[in-house]
Amino acid sequence: MAAGRALEEDEPERAYEHTKVARRFAARIGVVREAVGIAAYRSGHFAEALSDLRAARRMTGSDAYLPVMADCERGLGRPERALDLVRSQEAERLDRVGKIELAIVESGARRDLGQNDAAVITLQRLPELRDTRPHPWSARLAFAYADALAEAGHEEPAVEWFGRAMAFDEDGETDAAERYAQLTGTVIEDLEEDEDFDEIEVDDAATLDAQLEDEADLDEDGPDFGDVLPEEGPAAEEETPAEAAGEAVLGDEAGKAGTEADEAGKAGAEETEADDEAAGAADADAAKTAAKVEAGVGPAFIEPDFGDVLGDSNEDEDEDKDEDKKK
Repeated sequence: MAAGRALEEDEPERAYEHTKVARRFAARIGVVREAVGIAAYRSGHFAEALSDLRAARRMTGSDAYLPVMADCERGLGRPERALDLVRSQEAERLDRVGKIELAIVESGARRDLGQNDAAVITLQRLPELRDTRPHPWSARLAFAYADALAEAGHEEPAVEWFGRAMAFDEDGETDAAERYAQLTGTVIEDLEEDEDFDEIEVDDAATLDAQLEDEADLDEDGPDFGDVLPEEGPAAEEETPAEAAGEAVLGDEAGKAGTEADEAGKAGAEETEADDEAAGAADADAAKTAAKVEAGVGPAFIEPDFGDVLGDSNEDEDEDKDEDKKK
């Protein structure tokens, strides 16, 4: 997975290092050897790539990477061996995509041997070359054919086919745009747009600097509020009849508001007095109730008994009356 991410990020050397670590732990697994071979091929290590791809071919029995193996032979400077792989029996078992890729490698091997016309004819035999619909191989096939035409000295048709390859190559897989620009002396449209964008940015920056300088000048001069501020002196103190009338109306409204406030104050005072009286009456009732409670609760008054004393005095008075009668 790390090797796959590195290849997607266009870092084949880092991908190759990851796959070598995987090979140390799983050298007898065909998929691992295939991954090592592809990473080595993408990073330019053609001998290592050829060795690992041969091992993967023995383990899996698949000939899918035969075009890559033939191209590794070209990379090692052995175009004859590349042609031997093209003419091998294994090449006959490839699917259509594999045969197109192998034909592209064969055309390159012919050019390596100086057989430029044979390189052009090798690709002309493919019916897919005349297919105007986009396919996964369309950009690579058109570019290889244009490159073969340019190498054979057919510059005008080469320019046309580099243009076709550029139209097919939306992902930038080939160098068709650069080769087209070299042969025609034109500038690629995308580059022109980038240059125009840079010029616009420069113009905008200059305009922004000019605006900032103007604002700085305004800050130094200071704002002028002479027309807005009121004039001082007798002219400013004079009032118009409308202003005097407005002030009179405001005075009357203020007087009415004051009168209403006084009446509200008196009403509040009367309510306060009534509340005080009610509170006093409530306190008196409470005192009476407390007195009654105390009288009921306290000890009853017992009248003293003077019966014995009163009886003796009456008897003495009777005796005195009897003595007077006797006399």
